[in-house]
Amino acid sequence: MGLSNNQIKYIRSLGEKKFRNQFNTFVAEGEKLVFDLMESCRCQIIAALPETLNKYPNIIAEKVIETTDAKLKKATFLKTPPPVIAVFDQPQFNIDEIDLNKHISIVLDNIQDPGNVGTIIRIADWFGIDNIICSKDSADVYNPKTVQATMGSIARVNVIYTDIISFLSNNANLPVYGTFLNGNNIYDEKLSDHGFIVMGSEGKGISSEVEKFINKRLFIPNYPINKKSSESLNVAAATAIVCSELRRRS
Repeated sequence: MGLSNNQIKYIRSLGEKKFRNQFNTFVAEGEKLVFDLMESCRCQIIAALPETLNKYPNIIAEKVIETTDAKLKKATFLKTPPPVIAVFDQPQFNIDEIDLNKHISIVLDNIQDPGNVGTIIRIADWFGIDNIICSKDSADVYNPKTVQATMGSIARVNVIYTDIISFLSNNANLPVYGTFLNGNNIYDEKLSDHGFIVMGSEGKGISSEVEKFINKRLFIPNYPINKKSSESLNVAAATAIVCSELRRRS
């Protein structure tokens, strides 16, 4: 009963980007994440314990497999095997079909950590931001660690990889926000309800090529101003602060 060795091998292979791209699929684990995604993504395989399948009788998937803890343990990317693992088709988004002129979108410039990318997707979902535009060298949204970090928000946020230099050049008429140590205090600056929030890589910040397109330079002050503190904020934490302040003003 349960997952075959070939199916386990296939699921495990999706831990590598080259196989995710080859099959155009990705793995999700855990009840909330899997069943959130099932509302918006085509499910190729779902493997679950009997009690989980009984709890969700209306599952729509190409293959529904009743399995055991032992089989799930062999397939999982988590330390503790979840009651359900699923393989989904990667959704396809056309950037030309998205209206960016009246909304806030997030642009990620070479964000390397999958956990940070996943957390930023979750933050975008919380603040009602539908679109995240990623540089091609940012961490893959379908990395199992990224998917897990989204806590289901990946089902509600469009994540698109593109050449962000060309993208920002083509949208130069819109406000482009970025955070810098020499920027203007975010709490004093006039903010818009549309445009782009650019977040730079964990180690280097916003690249010099992308910085040229920033027309709204922001600074997130520590408190109190003269108190010695850490040199910088985690990129996901900084994203949350900027999103929160933009939403508060809109």
